[in-house]
Amino acid sequence: MTVTLTAKPLTKAGFAPYGSVIERYSADEQTSDNCYEINNGYAVRHHALAASKLDGGTVGMSIFRAKKRENPIALSVMEYHPFGTQAFVSMEGQDYIVVVAKAGASPQSPDDLAVFYAKSHQGVQYDANVWHHPLLALGRDSDFLVIDRINGDGNNCHEVDITDWQVFIELEDEHS
Repeated sequence: MTVTLTAKPLTKAGFAPYGSVIERYSADEQTSDNCYEINNGYAVRHHALAASKLDGGTVGMSIFRAKKRENPIALSVMEYHPFGTQAFVSMEGQDYIVVVAKAGASPQSPDDLAVFYAKSHQGVQYDANVWHHPLLALGRDSDFLVIDRINGDGNNCHEVDITDWQVFIELEDEHS
């Protein structure tokens, strides 16, 4: 039996159990402490949208090239990183899909998964230990800036195969 999941729009409130959405503060969220002019008025800083956290190692920046996924998207693996956060920001102006499950025990069924449709201007940062599917690029092969723990002791990537669940994400025409 196959299961089809529907992606919800990525919002800060909806994603909060899994980490942070990296996007400009809305007008309602802006305060003098988190949004202010810099560089002699030629830029506005949206301050502290997310904070990298790690246990050992150092914070590094990498680029991941993700291959375009075809509609419907077949899910295959969930992973988590116990020693730090992991952030992804699209560098190609392409939308993408985010699949997560709460930190802790591995997801046991499709009911444990949450699926979000991320717009190209939104990044995500997974909290440490949050289960997530590898990148699901839409439209074309896309580069993502990745900010996460590099080097350091211990295995920082644990995976569980979910291929046998036969879970798919089907995108509506306006998203594909």
